[in-house]
Amino acid sequence: MKIRLNKYISEAGICSRREADRKIEQGKVRVNGREASLGDVVGEYDKVLVDGNPIKNMVQRVYLAYNKPVGVTSTTERSDPDNIIKAVGYHGGRIFPVGRLDKDSHGLILLTNDGDIVNKILRVSNEHDKEYLVTTDKPVTDDFIKKMGSGVDILGIKTKACPVEPLGTHGFKIILQQGMNRQIRRMCKALGYTVRDLQRVRIMHIQLDSLATGTWRFLDDNEIATLLEKVSDSDDKPAKRSPYRTRKPVNKPGKYSHPEPETTTKGRPVKGGRSGRPGKGPGRGSNSAKSGKPQRSSTRNTTTPKRSTRK
Repeated sequence: MKIRLNKYISEAGICSRREADRKIEQGKVRVNGREASLGDVVGEYDKVLVDGNPIKNMVQRVYLAYNKPVGVTSTTERSDPDNIIKAVGYHGGRIFPVGRLDKDSHGLILLTNDGDIVNKILRVSNEHDKEYLVTTDKPVTDDFIKKMGSGVDILGIKTKACPVEPLGTHGFKIILQQGMNRQIRRMCKALGYTVRDLQRVRIMHIQLDSLATGTWRFLDDNEIATLLEKVSDSDDKPAKRSPYRTRKPVNKPGKYSHPEPETTTKGRPVKGGRSGRPGKGPGRGSNSAKSGKPQRSSTRNTTTPKRSTRK
């Protein structure tokens, strides 16, 4: 069975599919002695070179559970001194985190070299559970628990209803199937609370249990089998952008936009105040187009004598 070349390279642990496409476009990939093209498919008997080095697609899948400490960033960027790859210290090949966990939060996060499963787990429509234990700055009330569970307006969107139950006087447990940025912290803030501690203890069926902070373990065979079974109904399309992320405002002409100033044929701005403001003419504060009043001329009127202000 043949698969797309970028997927072949990604599954070999060389780089992501997107990066593989870039390497193909740059002529850094060869298949059976010829320069590769985007969209090529290869099989187990094809010889693939990336940057002049042969690769084999027979790589062992790696799935890690990591208890991330506070202060570690969920990024693979080497320029970040607190990146998660450096913190994990895995030397068995290239791995990357599945999703994110805020730098000031701690707990369970998965890492793998299986690029396909990342998209399937993160796909919004799959609705996989993520369980958190939260400590707040003041006692939680029945009203707070009810509002957290029924949905809270943040980032212009109401969060999905979710299970929430109190834990002691200053804590609660919450199970999310969304992936909004800093969702729990924003929900609490909207209700007048501040999160003092946030720990993720479960992703789907995978539990944090007694894994020490800052350490990791391989998933066992049963955990891997269940994981693959739960995402088996996902297709191969890339994960859709989450509708819960904030969007940048579009600068369209209107009340709050400022078009470019008018220019002369020589490319210089027209003089006469704040040109380009909606509803305003070329002079400061003028609206002669609507009022019918004559515009103030920039040259002296020689036919009408200027009224003297001297008394």
